[in-house]
Parts: sequence; structure tokens; C-alpha cells
Amino acid sequence: PNFLWFSCWPLLLTSINYFPLCQWLCTLESYRGMKIDSKVTSRFAHNVITSRAVNRGNVSKEVFFDVDLPKTAFITNFSMTIDGVTYPGTIKEKEAAKKQYEKAVSRGQTAGLVKASGRKTEKFTVSVNIKAASKVTFELTYEELLKRQFGKYEMFIKVKPKQLVKDFEIEVDIFEPQGITELEAEGTFITNELQNTIKKSFSGKKGHISFKPTLDQQRRCPSCSESVLDGDFTVRYDVKRTTPDNLQIVNGYFVHFFAPTNLPKLSKNIIFVLDTSGSMSGREIEQTKEALLKILDDIKEDDFFNIILFDSEISTWKETLIKASPENLDEARKFVRQISAQGLTNLHGGLMRGIDILNAAHEENLVPKRSASIIIMLTDGQPNVGVSNTQEIEKSVKKAIDGRYTLYNLGFGSGVDYGFLERMALENKGLARRIYPDSDAALQLQGFYDEVSNPMLIDVELNYPENEISDLTTNSFKHFYDGSEIVVAGRFVDSNQNHLSVDVRGEGVSMDFFDLSEQTAQAFQEQQYIFGEYIERLWAYLTIEQLLEKRITATGEEKENLTAQALALSLMYKFVTPLTSMVVTKPEEDENEEGIADKPTEAVSPETSELLIDGDPHFIISVPQKKDAICFNINENPGMILNLINDPVTGITVNGELIGDKRVNSNAKIQNSYFGKLGIANKHLDVKLTVTPERITIENGDEKTGFTWLDSVTLQQAGLTLIINRKKNLVLSMGSGVSFVVVLHQVWKKHPLHQDFLGLYTLKSDKLSEQTHGLLGQFFRPIDFTILEIHPGSDPKKPDATMIVKNNELTVTRGWQKDYRRDPAHGVDVPCWFVHDNGAGLIDGVHTDYIVSSLF
Repeated sequence: PNFLWFSCWPLLLTSINYFPLCQWLCTLESYRGMKIDSKVTSRFAHNVITSRAVNRGNVSKEVFFDVDLPKTAFITNFSMTIDGVTYPGTIKEKEAAKKQYEKAVSRGQTAGLVKASGRKTEKFTVSVNIKAASKVTFELTYEELLKRQFGKYEMFIKVKPKQLVKDFEIEVDIFEPQGITELEAEGTFITNELQNTIKKSFSGKKGHISFKPTLDQQRRCPSCSESVLDGDFTVRYDVKRTTPDNLQIVNGYFVHFFAPTNLPKLSKNIIFVLDTSGSMSGREIEQTKEALLKILDDIKEDDFFNIILFDSEISTWKETLIKASPENLDEARKFVRQISAQGLTNLHGGLMRGIDILNAAHEENLVPKRSASIIIMLTDGQPNVGVSNTQEIEKSVKKAIDGRYTLYNLGFGSGVDYGFLERMALENKGLARRIYPDSDAALQLQGFYDEVSNPMLIDVELNYPENEISDLTTNSFKHFYDGSEIVVAGRFVDSNQNHLSVDVRGEGVSMDFFDLSEQTAQAFQEQQYIFGEYIERLWAYLTIEQLLEKRITATGEEKENLTAQALALSLMYKFVTPLTSMVVTKPEEDENEEGIADKPTEAVSPETSELLIDGDPHFIISVPQKKDAICFNINENPGMILNLINDPVTGITVNGELIGDKRVNSNAKIQNSYFGKLGIANKHLDVKLTVTPERITIENGDEKTGFTWLDSVTLQQAGLTLIINRKKNLVLSMGSGVSFVVVLHQVWKKHPLHQDFLGLYTLKSDKLSEQTHGLLGQFFRPIDFTILEIHPGSDPKKPDATMIVKNNELTVTRGWQKDYRRDPAHGVDVPCWFVHDNGAGLIDGVHTDYIVSSLF
């Protein structure tokens, strides 16, 4: 593509600094080298990645520069140098960059959307066409603050060059004014021969790591052309701590590091609030139980705890907080082993029960006054019974906690509303974390608990003279955990000031922690280890990070002010943040074209497809790895029945019957059609559900029960839960945990043309088997596509493009369809690529293959 839109994922709280690794995705005659150069000064890392290549062939070739970055990093610069000419990137406000993108599309130039993300990394990719005998150098710079965890700072380098590299080098220089106490480096791919190529040294304030394998050392075997460099390279270090804190002042800015050691650990009062709805069945619930059993092994005898389970109902292990005695822990283990998953998701009820138990424990003095109270909530879905409005849940939870406890929300898998979980956690002094549904999910859960299992202080405040300081970062913290570090930065009113009074207060086990000191700036002579105005940039980085975090929960004028402040700092210090974009100019056929490097937010993101049908019948398939969607229509006559989902393993089938308008619209080329009847069956449960705009009928064998849309119903039986929300929608969960939402669309009864119809939305589609098929079901498996040659279409607002999908080349149109789940009356616009001709080339076979004879 001539035009590139680079897109990444941002902020997750992590102590790991991920260095990128360039991956060449084309064949060049000579790949000359790659260097990762990192300078770390007082935990602030400035990283430069340089890749060089020469095309020794006799034809032009496309080269991809492909690197993995930490989500906590901000890109600060990127450039390409081709045959001595440099093409730099410039950072602009996101809306201005977007206008350039749209201008390019309107000129008929092509555009590519490049984006990807791992658990803790985001991918930056750029491509350029280089002529025969040409040389190209890519240089990418990014910065981030390393966070301390489990007593060490850690830098993680993803190594995967995919071929032998003549000059491959990783160079890390660390300068810590407090002095370095330990420094280590290791790699998952390091062989005995490669072990000697890792050079490590540290003395006083300086540390150095280098890794420079030769071509022969990179080979898998003496005669192999494959590289052994494929895995993780990790650097860890820590600093001397003769006092609880350290203050550094440079050129009118200061940074204050606070990490006291050898304090007695506070006891904690911990509530585990766990989702046990049907969607958690199978591996997810087993992994949760495995993690909880290991966590119970680590709970200390001075701690208090309880376990709350929520599905359609709420259940508790005990009615109050219980001391973690050996006998109580044994009883808790028996309770955990018996946990099973079924029903829907009453998230609000589970959280409120946990908060009530903590409130009662404090009011009745059941727990020590000096102790840390924590709620850890785990869910894999969205609230759909009880209070299901997320704004109402956020409001009531915040009111109930009232700043007294910390709430940590863990989102298991792709079905969660991560934005909701994140807002609710941040409003209650906690954080949200994704748990990925892989084989190590239990370790992920236990690892998170380990981070918060050892509170040392509560209600920590770091205070400074107000008349001397402006623009201070966050300086109050609910908890300080063992092995972590609190960082505060600020700007002096007088830029020449080189001393500062520091007042640190917090509550410990038996007494208040109190530290009052006067600290003076030290002169640092080791300039070769220090990059630029590092404390000023550290302050800017931390300020932007915290403004963006506050912005998540803010509304109205407050959100506008936070956005303006974060944007101004992002532009001033040239950081690519969720509010800015880097415009990259690249040569292409003697014309300069622009690309855009973006940093969107973590909250957008289910990772498995969401599928829906709504309207005339509009099929919408979300493709999370592309952060995009594909849509198509089926134009058939009223009365036709289409097979939508058919899974022979779970026994679940969904069919839909089409209806049309009340009369033929003579002005329309194609007549409207909608779904007027849906049949959902589970062969293994011997259950059939028939839904029309008038009635809902459920058949259990020979037994039949009917409802209307005027009813409000919750029906539970073995393997099935049905909830009817009066005149709005119904939610059906059954069997393996797969759920469907049917939305009722009612029109004015006297409308001359239209009539009531239904929409179908799938939830937890990953609970169906890989053998699932049907017009919708075939898309439960991952689908990939490429968009090329975006150009103006017949509608100026809807450009056309070429889509490569399933080895077919299709002409598609950019448009919008409606998602009516949250707003049944008006819907929410979903941008998508529209495939014409009844989905031809996208669906397997042709649409008439999916016509069936009856609803069941």
C-alpha cells in the first residue's frame, strides 16, 4: 500500500519493558544489520532501533520494518533513509492526521491499515519499495518508564529476526544514581555456545549488557540457514536503597522514588468475587479453580478472606470474612473444588455482596484496623441479569465502596466489556487486567494475586511545599506493595531551585510511617549515560499517562480539560499517544505519500468474532484482529427459511424465516426483507425455542410453555436459562455456555409499509465447536482479509476497495450497519466493508445452499 495507517494498543500496568525486534518479511540479497540501543537513566528508558538492508537484486522489492513495542511505551520518532535521503515522521493531533488520510483516499490513493497486539506488546509495521542496488535504514525511537515489580526492574526483548543477520546487536546501558546492586540477562533461546556472547558488567552507578552473536553462532546447525534467535531476551536489575526514598533534581524538574524496605507486612482482608455463569464452563472454570487453590496456599494466617460466586444467583462460602486458619483454608479448598458453572451473569449482585461483607467486617471490628481491604473480581462476560446497565453498576459500586477499599477487575477472555471493567476499577483506586484464555491462564491469575498479596503501607501521601511546586503528578496512593515503587515527578516554580523538602506519610502495621527530609540535587558527571533532559521527559511521560487514565472515568468539561492537557503535552514532547498520530512520509512512484502511526486504547477489544443479524437482514461479522467488520445482505423472498447456525457437536441449530414489508415498494429495486421468526434448538437438551415479534414459545420434549413480549420472565432449568426483558429483548444461555440475544423491533402499528421484526446477536461463540457452520456459524472460525486500492465509489461518503478474502478478490464498499443491542430504538453505527451479491466470495458456496425446509 502507498498509504499506511499504523495502529497499536496502549497502556497496561506492567513492570516489563519490551524491546522490539525487526522482522524482514521479504527476501533481500543482503540484510546488513539490526541494532537495539537502550539507555536507561533513573528507570526512564530511551530506546532506538535501527535496521539496515541493501537490495542487491536487479528488481525493486518491498521491505517491511516490523517491530514489537511495549504497550506502556510512547513512540517519539521514526524515519526512513533511502540512498542517503531521509524521510522523517512528524507528530500531529489525531484529527489533523486523519484528515490527511481521508484526503489521500479521496484522491484515489490506496491505504493500508496495519495493526496487531500481543498480551503486553503492540506491533509497529511499515513497508517501503526499494529499487535495485538501493540501501534503506529504518530508525524508530520510543520511551517509557520502567516499573518495579517483585523487587526488580525488567526489560524484555522479543528476538525473532526470521533469518541470519550479519550485524545483530543488543546494547543496554543503565545509569542509576542510587547505584546498581544486581544485574542479570538471560534468553529462552540461549544455547551453551551463545551463553558466552552475553556480556554483562556493573559497578557503582553504571551497568552494561551486550549481545552480539556472529552469523555462525546464529545458525541452528553448522550447515543451516535458519536462525536460532527465536524467543525472549530478558534484562533485570535493582538499585541500592540506603534510605526509603531518593530524590533527583535536574533543570527545574524533580523525580521522587519511594520504596521502603524491611517493613512488616500488613494483614489483608480479601474478597474473591468470581463469575460462575454458564459461559465459564469447561477450561475457564477449571483454570480459575486451579489458580484459587494455589492462592489459598499462599494466604497468610493473619489474613481474612471470603469467596463470592455469581451466576444468575449469588452464593457465598461464608456470611462474613473468615480468618485464614489452616482449618478454614482446608474448608475453603473443599468449597472451591465443588464450584461449577451455569446460568447467566449477575455481576452487580456479586460485587455488592462482597462490598457488604467488607463493610460489615469493618463496622463490627472483625478485622484489624490497620489492614488492607481488597476486592478481586473475575468475569468472562457482560452483566445480563439483575442490574445490567453498566453505568448504574459503576455508580452503585463507587457509592458502596466510598474510597475505603481497592477494586481489581480481571477480564477473562474476549467477551468482557473491558472499558466498563477498567472504569469501575479506576474509580475505586484499582486497575483492570486482561486474563488471556490460554493454557497458562491459571498462572496469569496467580501472578496477578502475587502482585497485590503483600501490602506494606496504606494511604500513602508524598507532600511537597505547595508554593515551590507546580504540575505535580499523582502523589497519594491507597496501597504500597512489597517489591514495588512509588514514583512522583513535578516541576519547580523557580527553575533554578536545586533542593526540596519531602514529607511522606502512610499507615503501617503498628505505627504511622513518617519521613521528613530535605534533599539537594546532585551533579551527574556521566553524561555519556544520560540522554537529554531525562527528568523533564520522565515528568511529561508520567503526567500524560496519568491524564489519559483520569480521562477514562471523566465526563463533560472535566474530560475536555484532561484531553486538552494531555494533547498539549503529547505534541510538545513529541509522544505518539491515543490523542496524537505520527504522519510518515514515504516515497512511492516519485510522489510522496503519507502514512499514520496511531496508538488507540485497550478498551476496544474482543478477540473472537461477534456475529449479528439485524435489519434487512444485515449480517455483520466483527474481525477483532483487524479491529474492523465485514457485512453482507441476503436478498430472498418472504417465507424463505435460512440456516444460520448448525453445530453437530453441541447439537445447537438456529434457523430464521424471512418476512417482507406489508406491500411491495414500487420505488425500490430490491424489496426489504427481515427475520420475522427464529427457531433455536438444542438436540442434546431436547429443547426448541420459537421467537416471533408476538410470542416466545419454549418446547421441552412434549411440554410447551408460551410467553408474550409483555412478560418479564427468568426461566431456569437444567442446562438452560431464558430471560425475557419486557418489550425489549430476550437472552438465551444453554449447554456449553453459548448465549444468544434476540432484539424485538416494533414499528408504528399503522405504518403503511414496515412491520415488526427480530434481530439476532451471538455471545460466547467460542463455546461452539470448530465444526459449526451456517450463514453465520461459518464465521465463528477466524477469518482474515486484506483491503487494497481504496478509491472513491458511487457514493462520495462510501469509498470502494478491493478485498482479498478466502483467495477471492472482491469489490467492497465502506459503509455502516446498525447494532441495536444497547439502543433498540436508534442503534449504534458499526463501520464495515460491505460485500455485494448476497455475500458471494465471502460465504462458503452460494446463499441458496443455506435454504432449509422448516424452522427446525
